Amino acid sequence: MQIADLPAIALAWLATNAVALASAALAIIIGWFVSRFASRGVRGLLQRPKGLDRNLAPLLSQVVRYAIMIFAIVTALGFLGVNNSSILAVLGAAGLAVVLSLQNTLSNIAAGVMLIWLRPIAVGEYIVGDGVAGVVVEIGLFGTRLRSTSGLYLFTPNLKLWNGAITNHSRDPRRRIEVAMTVPDDIDVGRARRLLLDIAKADKRVLRTPEPAVHVDSFTGTTINMQLRCWVKTTDYLPALYALTEAAKLALSKALKDNTRKAEVTVARDPSTPAPDTTDSHAPGE
Repeated sequence: MQIADLPAIALAWLATNAVALASAALAIIIGWFVSRFASRGVRGLLQRPKGLDRNLAPLLSQVVRYAIMIFAIVTALGFLGVNNSSILAVLGAAGLAVVLSLQNTLSNIAAGVMLIWLRPIAVGEYIVGDGVAGVVVEIGLFGTRLRSTSGLYLFTPNLKLWNGAITNHSRDPRRRIEVAMTVPDDIDVGRARRLLLDIAKADKRVLRTPEPAVHVDSFTGTTINMQLRCWVKTTDYLPALYALTEAAKLALSKALKDNTRKAEVTVARDPSTPAPDTTDSHAPGE
C-alpha cells in the first residue's frame, strides 16, 4: 500500500460505514439534547414548592446529564461495531485510571452527597466555612456556589467545606444581639443600664424571652466596657442590630452631654455579624 492510496482507502471506508457513522453521530447529538432537557427537567421538578428538596436539584440534574451522555457514547460506539464487552472492558480500565488520578474530584462528589444528606448548609442560607462566606446559591456535584455579601460570585470545592468547620448564620430561628460599648469610668452605670434596657424593650423586634440584659464586661484604664444582649428572630437580626447600635450611641452620648469626655463613647461592631445585609436569600441564577 502506497501513501498515495490512503485517500482512496479512506473514502472507501467512509462509503462503507457511512450509515454507521451517521447513526453514531445522531446518537451523540440526540443524547446531548436529551441530557440537557432531562437535566433541566429534574432541576425544575425538584425546585417546585412540592418538590423533594431544592438542595438535591443541582446534584441530581448533573448525575442525570452525565449518565445519559455516557449511554449515548456507548450506543454510538456500538453503531461503529465496537463490541459491548470491549466497551465495558475499556470503561473498567478507564474508570480505574480515573479513580486513581482524580481522587480529589471523587472526594468532592462524595463530600457533596454528604453535605446534602446531613444538611449543615442549604440553598439560601448565609454560611462561613474555611475561608469562604456568602449565601448558598447551589450545592453541585463537584463544588458549591455562593454569593458574597458584596454580590461577588464564589465557588468552592465541596471537599473544602466538608473538611472544615461551618458556621451557619441562618439555620436557627433566633439569634442573640451583642452591642459592646466603651464609656468613661465616671458614668452612672445604673442609669446607663436602664437607658440601654429601655432601648431594647422599646424595639418590637426584640424578644421578651430571654429578657434583654446589660452588664459590665470589663474595666480598661479610665473606661468601662458594657454590653447589651438581647434576642431577636434571625430574619430581624441585622435591622435590629443596626437600630440598637445607633440608639445606644445616641442615648449614651445624650446622657454624657455635660461630660467633657463624651467623645469617648464608642460602640464596637459584633464580630459575628455579616455585612452588608444578607437577609435576602434570593440569589441570581436560582
